[in-house]
Amino acid sequence: MMITEATIIALIEERIGGTDQFIVSVKVLPTNRIQVFVDAVGGLNVKDCVNISRQIEGNLDREVEDYELQVSSPGLTEPFQHPLQYKKNVGREIKVTTLDGSTIKGELTNFSGEEITLQPEKKKKKEEAEPVTIPLSEIKEAKTVISFK
Repeated sequence: MMITEATIIALIEERIGGTDQFIVSVKVLPTNRIQVFVDAVGGLNVKDCVNISRQIEGNLDREVEDYELQVSSPGLTEPFQHPLQYKKNVGREIKVTTLDGSTIKGELTNFSGEEITLQPEKKKKKEEAEPVTIPLSEIKEAKTVISFK
């Protein structure tokens, strides 16, 4: 029996259904190394990752097929891969690169499901930049900006 991404996704969804948690990505590498990235709109903690890990381990038999399992939230420096990551980061500063190559940095003020609204950084002290709305379909990459203020 081969471990598949579909099997892992089904096991995770069984565990997180009805919560604010969501799957960011699942990879099953040829060496049976399983990488699971999950997140939650309200934030994910270690206990959440442990529960998901136990759900997977409780339904796979290492005697039949050995595997290595890693369950975590995506790192702060990783680009967004799931639309709900925008919802989670409303109020935070993000950097967006659009498909045409332009880059916009600012506070993520809204996520509608189809598009985001950014309040760009002020260029001059007195001028407030106009909010920018970007459809998700136009975003090449978006990341949280880490600041140490």
